[in-house]
Amino acid sequence: MTAKIDGTKYLEQVKEKLKNRMDELNRQIAEGQKDIESMHEYYWENYTEMDQYGYEDFDNQQALLHQVNANQENLRTKHRLERMLDAPFFGRVDFLYDGEEDAETFYIGIGNFAEKAGMVPMIYDWRAPVSGLFYDYDKGPASYQAPAGQMDGEILSKWQYKIRGGKMIYGFESDVKIDDEILKRELGSNGDVRLKNIVRTIQKEQNAIIRNTQDRILVIQGAAGSGKTSIALHRIAYLLYHDREHLKSSNVLILSPNSVFSDYISHILPELGEENIQEMSFDLFAYRELRGIVSDCEDRCDWLEKQMASGDPQARERYQWKQSAGFVGQTEGFLAQLEDRLVDFRPVKFRGMEMSEQELIQMFYFKFQETPLLARMEMIMEYFVDAWETLHDRNLSDEDREAVQAQFEKMYVTRDIYEIYQWLMEECGYPQLPAVPLEKRVLAYEDVFPMLYLKYRLLGKTNHKNIKHLVIDEMQDYSYLQYEILKTLFSCRMTILGDRAQTLDEEAQDVLTFLPKILGKDLRKIILKKSYRNTVEIAEYAQKLAGIQDLELFERHGKEVEEEIFPSLKAAVEKAAGLLNLGEGAGEHETDAESGYETAAILTQTEQEAEQVFRLLQERQIPAVLIDRNSSSFPRGLAVTTYYLAKGLEFDQVFAITKNEDSAFLRQTRYICATRALHELYMYQYVTI
Repeated sequence: MTAKIDGTKYLEQVKEKLKNRMDELNRQIAEGQKDIESMHEYYWENYTEMDQYGYEDFDNQQALLHQVNANQENLRTKHRLERMLDAPFFGRVDFLYDGEEDAETFYIGIGNFAEKAGMVPMIYDWRAPVSGLFYDYDKGPASYQAPAGQMDGEILSKWQYKIRGGKMIYGFESDVKIDDEILKRELGSNGDVRLKNIVRTIQKEQNAIIRNTQDRILVIQGAAGSGKTSIALHRIAYLLYHDREHLKSSNVLILSPNSVFSDYISHILPELGEENIQEMSFDLFAYRELRGIVSDCEDRCDWLEKQMASGDPQARERYQWKQSAGFVGQTEGFLAQLEDRLVDFRPVKFRGMEMSEQELIQMFYFKFQETPLLARMEMIMEYFVDAWETLHDRNLSDEDREAVQAQFEKMYVTRDIYEIYQWLMEECGYPQLPAVPLEKRVLAYEDVFPMLYLKYRLLGKTNHKNIKHLVIDEMQDYSYLQYEILKTLFSCRMTILGDRAQTLDEEAQDVLTFLPKILGKDLRKIILKKSYRNTVEIAEYAQKLAGIQDLELFERHGKEVEEEIFPSLKAAVEKAAGLLNLGEGAGEHETDAESGYETAAILTQTEQEAEQVFRLLQERQIPAVLIDRNSSSFPRGLAVTTYYLAKGLEFDQVFAITKNEDSAFLRQTRYICATRALHELYMYQYVTI
């Protein structure tokens, strides 16, 4: 009997059991829905006659809630089994335990499945301890950590399968960890409008990161195409699986670059059997936090566009300083002296009780010295009110509290953080912000995070205790100041990932030089040097652009990179349009472009260039989608966007169109564009007049 037939037979057995279980769930859901309707009907018919203390009403509500929750749980289980039905398993390990005569067979898939509760699983979740055998060992001696301790034995055989739509595509015995041919087929297939999950092809070094539970802060520095984001998401799925008592999807937050990237990765956790998690850009978070101090804020895109347009060295110098450790130190010095400038002490009197100026000074500088400056008077006020209420044995009315509060607040020269920030800029020797009313305050990007830092130092911050795991993607694009802010906001476990070569700036930034100082020396640093995304030809080309020498390449070959210089942007677009190869998608095993690609991109440096390219394509009636900073989804077909919005995304075909000039920004642009391509890369430049 061949491996494929053996796997196919087991597939049919599993599918039958899955369908039986789903039929049973459908019956339970239907019966549950009838019970819910009956409970509603009973309540409306009898609620006027229920006991006056509400016990019967309460019991009915609890029974209804229990049934609704049971139905929802059954629905979630049904949806998980529906996903499994498409591809129930992808691996198999025959493992002979030490001291045993017969080997046990473990089939591995995206989730656990047993015919009935308490029975031996027919499929083991890829995150289960025993599944480590599949990812970490060849044939021969092997072990895994079970709840009862280390289990030793020998792998007698290992199988790999590809199943799609419930049908066996292939299955064969493999004597390497994850067979290179399998990996080549997966990586050589056409790109999708979503990031692919990697459960079938997790490599040993990736598996070690995914299953890491001991390190509180894990920092992954990975080359472009090393699978950083996939690894981070699979790690979250693994942690959710192994710590369900303490960690839920709602306890995880991803700080991602933009909404398109969020959409691109949003399906991964549901595919792996987990609920989706919260995602947000740090720029959006800062804007929400500064609302009420300013009316609007520029974002990172605004900053990049301005720098690429003018290259103002003074603005760049200010920006770099305001994000630095030196600025944090200068701000702390400013805050130490601000106490004397910010407050004008005056005695407080209220209905026979008085707090003298000396008492106020004593409390302000000593009793409440750990309280942020703009929150300090409120603490003193509460102390005063408590004393009055204790003395008179009654509570103050809201109106009286407001009158007392007004006396304390009047001692502040100003409570406007915008105005206090102006004082800080004056001390730093930088230009003042426009002195305008709130509705006209638009904050330049260089001031967004400095002002946010000042706000937290003056008012205090909310520690987001509900967030128990923070994922920071594109770590190289966060400044020293931003990490200081993140440290104060989140005291939880973190997975931080990025590639220093892909910094959105003129020069690459290695945050590993300062992260230990901010987050502590016990953080674990892992370097991933192997790239899987691009063909060897594309990866080698990108390496030369960035001056990278130590990258390990996965041996998958394709077309050579094509370079060309054109007399105009229009000419470059016309050439790209002629080479576009979009179709219904390649077949199951095809890695060439004969049947057309799923995704392609024309990438530019600036928004203006992207808009020009999009208009030129419209004139030629070529379907395309313009991705700008307001876009929220990743499209199939041809996308037109800037290099900085394309970060983290990948496309079958990439056409990079940039000016025929040389600058640090352009070098970064070309490198990031080049690393987006899966199969074909065209590097075009056009002459500007």
